[in-house]
Amino acid sequence: MKDESATSEGPYNLRSDGEPGVDGYLGCFRRAPAVFSVYQVSPVPHRYTPGPAEYLVDVDDGAGPRECCRFTEDREDVPEWNGRWDGDEWGPWILEQARARVADPEDS
Repeated sequence: MKDESATSEGPYNLRSDGEPGVDGYLGCFRRAPAVFSVYQVSPVPHRYTPGPAEYLVDVDDGAGPRECCRFTEDREDVPEWNGRWDGDEWGPWILEQARARVADPEDS
């Protein structure tokens, strides 16, 4: 039997929006006990889609990925924080780390 967790298309490597975790992946960062992953979700890389690029930050503290926030490449736009993350003291740090991953993505 094939180990699904070891493949990029397996059920254990999904973003919070249900898309494969390799799609648009830019990198991750950690602040114990949470791991934050950053994805470009729009426009699709290497395709033309009007509008600024949109990014998703997922957080996983052991319970599976959940959406933390979405933001665009336009620094004037206000990030959309999800649930309890709206107004959280970690917010500025999370956004700073996420923008650093956008500027310098991890090699895959």
